Amino acid sequence: MTEQNISRRAALKGLGTISIGLPFLEEMCVSKAFAAAGNPVPVRAFNLFFGLGIPAPLQQEGFEGVLEPLKPLSDKLLIMRKVDQVRCDQSGINAHFDGASGAFTAEPPKGEAKAGGPSIDQLIRKHHYPNGQPSGVAPTAVAGTFFRRSRVSRYVHSYNQDGTVAATMQERPRDLFDRLFGTIQFGDSSDARQMHLKRSVLDSVVEQYKYYTGGRSPLGKTSRAKIADHLDRIREFEQRAFSLDSETGSGPKRPTPSELLHGGLADPGGEGIDISLDELTTEWRLMADLYASGIQMDKVRFGALTFLAAGERIRLTGDYLYNGEKRYTFDDSRRLKAGGSQGCSHEWWHQFNEQKPNEALRAHAHMKMRELAYFLGRLDEQGTMEANGKTILDNALITISTESGDGRHNDVKRELSGVFHAMSGANGRFKTGQILDLKSEGLDVYNTILDGMGVAQKMGPVDRDHMLVDAIRA
Repeated sequence: MTEQNISRRAALKGLGTISIGLPFLEEMCVSKAFAAAGNPVPVRAFNLFFGLGIPAPLQQEGFEGVLEPLKPLSDKLLIMRKVDQVRCDQSGINAHFDGASGAFTAEPPKGEAKAGGPSIDQLIRKHHYPNGQPSGVAPTAVAGTFFRRSRVSRYVHSYNQDGTVAATMQERPRDLFDRLFGTIQFGDSSDARQMHLKRSVLDSVVEQYKYYTGGRSPLGKTSRAKIADHLDRIREFEQRAFSLDSETGSGPKRPTPSELLHGGLADPGGEGIDISLDELTTEWRLMADLYASGIQMDKVRFGALTFLAAGERIRLTGDYLYNGEKRYTFDDSRRLKAGGSQGCSHEWWHQFNEQKPNEALRAHAHMKMRELAYFLGRLDEQGTMEANGKTILDNALITISTESGDGRHNDVKRELSGVFHAMSGANGRFKTGQILDLKSEGLDVYNTILDGMGVAQKMGPVDRDHMLVDAIRA
């Protein structure tokens, strides 16, 4: 095998459905002819959602306020303020649901389990890959860490043309791990215990691993080391996702149940759940690590990732550290002097007052930006460098949004105006390194993004005069 024969799609194939993609290697550099065609990297689009929002007045503080954690990535992002989602309002509901439904679709919902139209990522996918994506690439991956499920668009943010969800939500890290790397099944499928027995996904690719890292490898020293580090990280993710504890000391190992509530009514009646900051961030960062690795290995090119649902109700506890400095101590129920739904972080948004310090809300919002920055940073590491010399964060379109520009439920127009948005540059298609006050409808912003990605289809009513927001174009 020569260097020219190593495909970007190269993977280690194992038993069952196991397929472990390789990171981008020097030997995968495309040919000059291919590069000249203008396609050195795949088109990717992802929607990154966080719950409850950032009140518009706090957005005006820029990186000196709650947006501070995004500052190290500021040259890779375009921050967009004064984006209006008022057209998404549905009378008799509230901005948590309406705004979340409008995030990445700019449309009001069509019911509790259906969006009003397609999301940005899916329109781009259909345009650039009308005949499907390469073998081994998931059509769409939707994942998240959240605990409120009363309406689907609170937590799902990728939709097909007809408003149906684009993919099954993966909310357990182990399920996302299986989707990205595959599984080995043992025994009769009717045996529930046997269905959960697993060996490490790395066990069945060990010979291929030896080939790529051994003396006869077609790879250089740097790439061999990169593969070794890559598989070490996957094993780390596997151990974190499954908490693999041997039951007998030999044979397959069985994952232990998650300590967090998933896959059901984790928050019945919207009364909230108790969770520590450590529990929340541990779960989220594993999810973010897995999703970022899936992108890096070219296992997924489109989808959505959610950090806390719209209208999320959690009673958070624990010290909040940023850059090694203690910024705040979360203790929502005690500080609010209430239990149940009234003792949740959700209430800080309802109590927002421009004339007050809003200390608790600021801490929650700052923490959310820290965690979004963690995911974005995983796409901007040296190991994510691609054939064009840019990182995945540089090359991909990542749109970031939330449900509300003001959490108080006494003025719909104010709630759905000034909704925070941000985006990456999509390989030079859009501006980065700026904060812009757009004073535009979300529909026009989204259609401009689609236009910049080469998509002719427009969101929204066919008889509407669409106004492209040229200020965001590079």
